Amino acid sequence: MLNSGDRMTDLLTQPQFIAAAVVAVLLVGMSKGGFGGAMALLGVPILSLVVPPVQAAAILLPILIVMDIVSLWAWRGNFDRRTLMVMLPGAMIGIGIGWLTAAIVTEAHVRLIVGVVALVFFLRWLVEKAGRRERVSEHNAPRGVFWGSIAGFTSFVAHAGGPPYQVYALPLKQDPKLYTGTSVVFFAVVNAVKLVPYFALGQFDTTNLTISLALAPIAPLATLAGVWLIKRMRAEIFYPLMYAMVFIVSIKLIHDGVTGIWG
Repeated sequence: MLNSGDRMTDLLTQPQFIAAAVVAVLLVGMSKGGFGGAMALLGVPILSLVVPPVQAAAILLPILIVMDIVSLWAWRGNFDRRTLMVMLPGAMIGIGIGWLTAAIVTEAHVRLIVGVVALVFFLRWLVEKAGRRERVSEHNAPRGVFWGSIAGFTSFVAHAGGPPYQVYALPLKQDPKLYTGTSVVFFAVVNAVKLVPYFALGQFDTTNLTISLALAPIAPLATLAGVWLIKRMRAEIFYPLMYAMVFIVSIKLIHDGVTGIWG
């Protein structure tokens, strides 16, 4: 049987693992820079082609923290305090529920439910857009806490917190820089808090952490590439793109959920 050092060395010398890991980190980094959530959801599935899904998620989480630090620096000063005040308390509740139910909740069911919610959200926007009656929402504390808790829970269980966050935040029609900066702060806090229960549940070991460290240098470059693109994008392009990303994410989540349940 291979020990942890042997397993780490074996993975880092496999061309297929290196290729999958680099692609996964690049896509997630672009997303963390602000370029939509669809690419971020591809990270774990791509890495899962060469390692088990649980190990893929454990490898990526420390890298996400590195990306969060870069994103926080790149988007410093661009955040909406009210959005964070109404959503972060809910997110903490959602993470706690995810921790307590980790042994009984399946990732496949969560992905399917979130995918259906995201698809309905996109279709509602599409109908409003077609009828030229697209609405701009105001802040609502109960709604923000609800969607924040769903985002925290799904982020913990299935790394799929983006769609619930977007259901609340996109209709606010904030300036693209403000929207992106706020989402960066929100998920930086969520990912930092997730470290505690992930450690408690034993999802980190020497092998996974060492691989994360080896891949970490790619993270800042990919994240800054996403930042560069978003900072040059106009609102009339940004919001349709974000809703298109929601649609892609919803299809991906529904596919993964159905495959996981009946595959």
